[in-house]
Amino acid sequence: MQSRPARLLASAAVTALVASSLGGCQTTMSDITGSLGPKAEAAPVSDPQRAIDVDGERYRANPKNADAAIAYGQALRANGQRAQAAAVLEQATIANPGNKAILAAYGRALADNGNFQQAFDVLSRAHSPDNPDWRILSVQGAVLDQMNRHDEARRYYASALKIVPGEPTVLSNLGLSYMLAKDLPKAEATLRQAYASTKADGRVRQNLALVVGLQGRFTEAESIVKADLPPEEAAANVAYLKEMLKGRDGPRAGQGPVPMAQLNQPE
Repeated sequence: MQSRPARLLASAAVTALVASSLGGCQTTMSDITGSLGPKAEAAPVSDPQRAIDVDGERYRANPKNADAAIAYGQALRANGQRAQAAAVLEQATIANPGNKAILAAYGRALADNGNFQQAFDVLSRAHSPDNPDWRILSVQGAVLDQMNRHDEARRYYASALKIVPGEPTVLSNLGLSYMLAKDLPKAEATLRQAYASTKADGRVRQNLALVVGLQGRFTEAESIVKADLPPEEAAANVAYLKEMLKGRDGPRAGQGPVPMAQLNQPE
């Protein structure tokens, strides 16, 4: 398990590059804005192992229950048990054919495991052209970025932004898509737009700091990453930023930590 500062800085998956919820510095996928499916009936449990115990018990009592399967899959993903999460959710799709909430959760679990093409295909079945879900569109874009299909990815982000103009999690993924394509000025401009939103959270700020640092402006990046944080946490985030910037060329899709707003936080 990573430290809280590390999770803050490496916010998708890409994962996110990221993203939301969009979570760790591995390539994990989720959406920081909330679950794509119905909320679990049980109250959320803050301790990951406790969540696994509680949600696992619910799931084992009725493995065909969609909400129980989704909650258990989320708890497993939060604890880094990504292969098991995918297995649980795969069985849930068999027991609940066509359930879009389960398909959304299963698609993101597949992306956690690096099964990007399969993840994209499953996510495509999790919503429909006549009723698109902007959160899924954004995660599909992040998956395409992981496959180095950046132009296609940006079309998905554009579609999401038509539904929720100015949404900072989508803009953050878009900015990091530009980062993967080595267009750092455009990445910075997009991330600054995301950062200016009153809805932007700490992960958007950390993504901006990363892109600023990749352009050699480390003092400025350090000031961004430390903003409004307690001294101990700020120091830890600065240290992590230095580690992220060691390669100077920045993360590449499928190769190491890539922070995206929607790809590294369990819902």
